[in-house]
Amino acid sequence: MESTAVNIQIEVGQSRIAGSCAREFTSVADAFIANFTERAEVGASVCVFHRGRRVVNLWGGIADPQTGRSWEEDTICIIWSATKTATALCIHLLAERGMLDLDAPIAEIWPEYAAEGKGVTTTRMVLDHTAAVPVVSAALKLDCLLDPAYMAEKIAAQNPFWEPGSRTAYHPLTGGFILAEVVRRLDGRDLGRFFADEIATPLGLDFWIGLPEEQETRTAPIISYRPPRDEPPGNFLLAARQLGSLQNLFLFNHGDWKAKRVNTRAGRKAVIGAASGMTNAAGLAGLYAALSRDGPLGFSEERLRSFCDVSSATHLDGMLLQPTRFGPGFMLRMDNRTHGRGDSLLIGPHAFGHVGAGGSVGFRDPDADLAFGYTMNRQGPGFLLNPRGQSLVDATYASLVG
Repeated sequence: MESTAVNIQIEVGQSRIAGSCAREFTSVADAFIANFTERAEVGASVCVFHRGRRVVNLWGGIADPQTGRSWEEDTICIIWSATKTATALCIHLLAERGMLDLDAPIAEIWPEYAAEGKGVTTTRMVLDHTAAVPVVSAALKLDCLLDPAYMAEKIAAQNPFWEPGSRTAYHPLTGGFILAEVVRRLDGRDLGRFFADEIATPLGLDFWIGLPEEQETRTAPIISYRPPRDEPPGNFLLAARQLGSLQNLFLFNHGDWKAKRVNTRAGRKAVIGAASGMTNAAGLAGLYAALSRDGPLGFSEERLRSFCDVSSATHLDGMLLQPTRFGPGFMLRMDNRTHGRGDSLLIGPHAFGHVGAGGSVGFRDPDADLAFGYTMNRQGPGFLLNPRGQSLVDATYASLVG
């Protein structure tokens, strides 16, 4: 970093917050500290690149409350659905190289996928959550998410819940397995290997989809969100009480990875393209920082511009039951503050990125030449950003005009 950087070393209760921050971005450091003092943050990291320069890199708190181990600069944790961008970029890389047409039927690559009327489904439909298979209705085995071949078979046999391409409904897990199978059939490598070889390693990112065993000692276990007893259920949870609903099938028919395996060696080595990415804020922000004009991944300007194009949007997402906006593999700005209890992702109008369950988030804003990453081990409420992550995003944008 340049000489304007401020080194941070402070004690907050029993926790330590460390790192560095450019002077013009000190409000991000203030918000990060406030998350620990006011919003019950346990362990977390935040990183920001601006105009190609890393201007914020902070970490702190407790990585493992059971042992008291501190969150260090190289601590990594599962980022849940923020993984989806990494998987999408593998697909876009294949498309950039002329190996994949996003608008051609998946069945041209994977003939079995045409079963039950899914022959018209394209890869783009999977990327923007209009593929019509947000869940699997057949009963799945408990370790299903640890078995990509099994999941690919079950999804291929699934009948679409509506005409593919006609409706937007967030695909929490299935889309990742579909895209992983497309990668495998086109390239021969599994998704985790492809991402490591073609993206993470060339970029020097500490980012994995399927964590190697030698990286285990640096992981921070996830602390699941437990809603207060007096918190009324939102529309999603109310719908989940209806047997056979999309919400019910998602919550109760995806095995026990989230409930029992996510903090185990087996859970962290699982290659789940929609959910099992392991990184920290520096790795997440670094991924988005590479998505710049003439960036190291070699994406054309046209493809980079397409990342912030709205390819599907709805006032009532079939899964999340709130308004959503998606690009080809990315979440776009979603301002649902006037939509009851709807969650929001308040980023720039042309920014693109993705949140993870509980609040982790990464995004790039090409207008501001900004790349952002935030990861944490204590999950918060909602599907999109909660006050911890949003406060950091808000502080980052405020720093640009401050």
